[in-house]
Formats: sequence, C-alpha cells, structure tokens
Amino acid sequence: MAAFQYQLLAQQIAQKIYRGEISAGQRLSPLRQFAQQQRISLNTAKSCYEWLEAQGLIYAKAKLGYFAQAQAQNQPVAVPEHPDFQANARDVSNLELQIQIQAAAINSRLIHLGSIQLSPNLVPAEALRRSIQRALKRCRPEDFLYSDRQGHAQLREALSAHWAEDGFHIAPEQVYISNGCMPALSVVIQSLTAEGDSIIVPTPNYNGQLQLLALLKRKIIEIPANTGGFDLARLEQAMQQSGAKACLLTANFQNPLGFCLSNADKEKIARLAAEYQCHVIEDDIYAECSFTAARPLPIQYWDHAGYVIYCGSVSKSLSSAYRVGWFCMPQRLQHLHARLITQNVSVNTPLQLGLADLIYSRAYRQHLGELRPKLMQQAQQYRQFIIQAFHGIELRLNQPQGSYVLWLQFPAQIDSMALYRYALEQGINIVPGLLFGEDRRYNNCIRLNAGHELSAEIQAAILLLADWVRAALQDGQAA
Repeated sequence: MAAFQYQLLAQQIAQKIYRGEISAGQRLSPLRQFAQQQRISLNTAKSCYEWLEAQGLIYAKAKLGYFAQAQAQNQPVAVPEHPDFQANARDVSNLELQIQIQAAAINSRLIHLGSIQLSPNLVPAEALRRSIQRALKRCRPEDFLYSDRQGHAQLREALSAHWAEDGFHIAPEQVYISNGCMPALSVVIQSLTAEGDSIIVPTPNYNGQLQLLALLKRKIIEIPANTGGFDLARLEQAMQQSGAKACLLTANFQNPLGFCLSNADKEKIARLAAEYQCHVIEDDIYAECSFTAARPLPIQYWDHAGYVIYCGSVSKSLSSAYRVGWFCMPQRLQHLHARLITQNVSVNTPLQLGLADLIYSRAYRQHLGELRPKLMQQAQQYRQFIIQAFHGIELRLNQPQGSYVLWLQFPAQIDSMALYRYALEQGINIVPGLLFGEDRRYNNCIRLNAGHELSAEIQAAILLLADWVRAALQDGQAA
C-alpha cells in the first residue's frame, strides 16, 4: 500500500512540475510536514521525494530541503481550437483514404510517428513469456479443443477481479473476450444497430472508429469536441432529436485529444443514456495509461439501468500485438447472448490463459505501475521537443492527461494531406487530421504517437515536418 501511495503522490507532483504549477527552484514542503499534510508515514514521504529526485524533477540541498528542478523552458503553447457545427446524420465520406493510410501505418520500413503503439522497450516481454509458459504447463486437455466463444472463464474471472481492484465491478458472466477492442466494438455495434442507423460520435474522433462505422454502413452524428471534452447539452440534444440508438464514446484519454471527462460528466452520460434509451458503447482502451498511479473510472461505473457496454483491450497498455480484448454486456442485454457468441471470433486459448496468469501473478499491475510514470515523462519530452522544433510557427498542441497521443494544430492554410504525402516520401508515417471528422474541418491538424522513445531518428523526423510547415507558410503554397 505504501508503494502505491508514494507512486500516486510522486506522479501528482510531477504533473504539477511539468505544467509549471510548481516553478523551478521552488522549495517543496519539508519531509515531515509533507507526511503530515498527506497523512502518510515519513518513509512513504521519503520514497516519494526520492522517486522525483531519480526522475530529475527535484534536487536536494543539504540542510535546506528539496527544490523543483528547472525543466526545459518553452514558449507557452495554446491547446488546439475546434469549430462549432450542427449535428446531422451523414455517411463517413473518406473510407478509401482511411484504408490507404491504415496500410501505411503498418509498413515496417517507415518511422512510425502516426500509429499509436508502445515501444517494444515498454512491453514486458519477459513477464509475458513466463505467464504464457506457466499457462501452457497448466492447460487441461479440454483447453486444446474448440474454446468457449464467450471467452475462457479463467480470463473473465481475472479481468473481473482486476477491475474490482480499480473500483468498478463487472461480473465474469457479463464479459465476452474478443480479438481486440475494434472487433469488440464491431460485434456490439452490429448487435445494437442495423445498416443505415446513426451513431453519435464526438469529433475529432479516432479515425479507426470512423473507418469501422463506414465499413458497417452506419451513419454518424458528430458533436463538437475539444481538449476539455465535449458539451453534454449537445450530446443530450443529439440523443433526444436524432433517433440514434447508440453513441460511441471514449471518456478516458480520448484519441486524438487526450481529455479525461470528470466523474460528474460520466455520471450524467450514464443517466442520459437511460433517459433516452440510447446505448453508450464505451471504448476505454487508454484508461490504464493514466499519468497517475490510479486509473480513472469508466462511464460504466455509473450505469444502473444497463445502457452502457464497456469495451477495451490490452493493446495500448501491454502490447499492440497481444490481440485480447473484451466487451461487457449489462444484464438487460443478456437476451443477445446467442447472437453475440455467434458473431464473436474465438480467441487463442493459450493467449487468454497467459493474460489471466499475468493478472493473477500481479505482473500486469506491476507493469502498469512502471509504465505510467514513463509515459508521463515521455509525453512531456515529446511536447517540449515539438514546441522547440516548431518555434516561430503558430502551433497549438494538446496536453494529454494520460495515454501517448499528441494532436497538433497548425495555421489554417496548412494542408495535412500535403504534409502526410511529404512525410511518406521521407519515410515517415503520420496521420492527417482530415481523417478524424467530416467537412475537412481538421485538415490543418496531425496526430502523432509518443509511445516510442524520443530517439535521434524520431527527433530528425519531427524537425523535417517542422521545416516543411515553415517553408509552406513562407511560400504561401500550403493551401
């Protein structure tokens, strides 16, 4: 418990230092005073400060105490602006472009600044290997037959116990194991809606979700989002007037904006879903990539009427190659069970049992404890370098509260597709903002991945992008 406490407190202080709320040279509370303020032991307080010191965020002066270390200084940068617009049902218009850019995202010859995935160095490969080996040793003969299409009971129980530790409760019988989060979303969308139906989505929104909706021939009703979240009054209006049967939401560290909705907003969304009988399909794939030791609660926590379907996977918190995800059906929708298991694709049993072992052995929780401060520091390093690289350019940049997705907004005349094509020529993969909504309203934006270490190669790639934007603005040929 003490370890959890010091990590939580240390990461809270680290965020304040990164954000400038604690200025360089500012003295921190003396250890004893800090321990009293936080109602923790002196040893826990000392561990907290030692962690911050090891990260280069504070330093000690003999007999004087601890002080905030100066961080790289940049000009203050504003968060991206996003236009207001009316919510109307429409088709996703750029499916072919979505598919083309997705193909580029898996090209191993490119420098991957676009595809959101963790560096191999952040994947606990050895722990995974041990868990899979233990799982194989313990397999029963029946585990090598066709598996339960709902998912192995052992993994469903492990996930249920894991979430209970984080403060929300989903019974194992409500959990369905899938080949990742996107297949989970696909099954749920097809079970709750029909071709031609409308689904409410805040935009800019993850391009993969928009691509999925286009492939499933669903229309979208966009509501404006920004780095602070989205207007719940607009969400309610869309639920009330559009006739939509579902909305697709990410409340925790949304891709690409990085916002995390307040608990009050999440509770209200759950209440609106019940009031208007509009299902909330909750994609919570980034929640475990928070910058604090505690993960935020999902909307599902406040769902008492059975209108929230909780979906996720370990793709962003563990490994993009580990294809295990889930969707969780409330009791009210259990009549869909036969349809769900028919549509669901069975997941490799050893992989399921390996993840269950990783959870039960505490190796997964240990991994998350180590991953979160690294992601926070890495995202900050990227932001600092990007601000420096684009010096002199009117740049707007999000400051995510978790995950490793960065959203850059340039002056209106910058064409993200032209920048995307230039980047490809240079062997660099980025994702143009055009894909994150309709009407080309985000065409002066790009999304970047901060999941890899800020290597010299990635720094050089960012500098190339900055040089192109700078030249385009100077030449007036960016439109």
